[in-house]
Amino acid sequence: MVWVSVGVDLAGSQKRRTGLCRMSMNLYSETCVKKSDEDILSFILSSDPEIVAVDAPLSMPKDREYFRICDKKLLEMGIRIIPPRFKSMKMLTERAIILKKKLEEHGFEVIEVYPSAAQDILKIPRRSEGIDSLREGLMKIGVKGFRSDECIHELDAVTCALTGIAYLRNCYIAVGDPSECIVILPTYDIIEKSRVGIHSPNHQISRKEKND
Repeated sequence: MVWVSVGVDLAGSQKRRTGLCRMSMNLYSETCVKKSDEDILSFILSSDPEIVAVDAPLSMPKDREYFRICDKKLLEMGIRIIPPRFKSMKMLTERAIILKKKLEEHGFEVIEVYPSAAQDILKIPRRSEGIDSLREGLMKIGVKGFRSDECIHELDAVTCALTGIAYLRNCYIAVGDPSECIVILPTYDIIEKSRVGIHSPNHQISRKEKND
């Protein structure tokens, strides 16, 4: 299997479970949970994706600002966020920044994503509506490979990986200022492209598919 996107629903501590998902361009997925930074990095390295999509702030606001530009723009869009400097988010943000640096040292492109907002855009249930509803929603838009016993962290990681696919297929919007940080959100046309399938003449072939 050629994995092109890895989604990471990062926990703020190595004592808690991080959801991971690797996904092929035709939306076949495999998920698991890990705790340690070493195990998370090992999973990503073994998957060798083109993109790593992380559900966590990948930067702190400039100077002593409380919000980043992307945070302000998300709020303007009606998307609720918790800023990186908020007490409960600080540890998560610091861990995410370190993970991003390690991944970039290995040559991976890393993007910040927000699965709850992506679920709203793609019109599938949020985690708050239940694990089964979210899983069924992901299946309806074409995601494959579910075991049926995934935890919520794995399903959010699936949404992250799907956003990574949307990024590779140029079905996304970038929110924020490139000089600070960009949050990637999928656009609804990723669903139509996924339904058409990878054998369509208009399918955008990934670098790994070209080399496979």
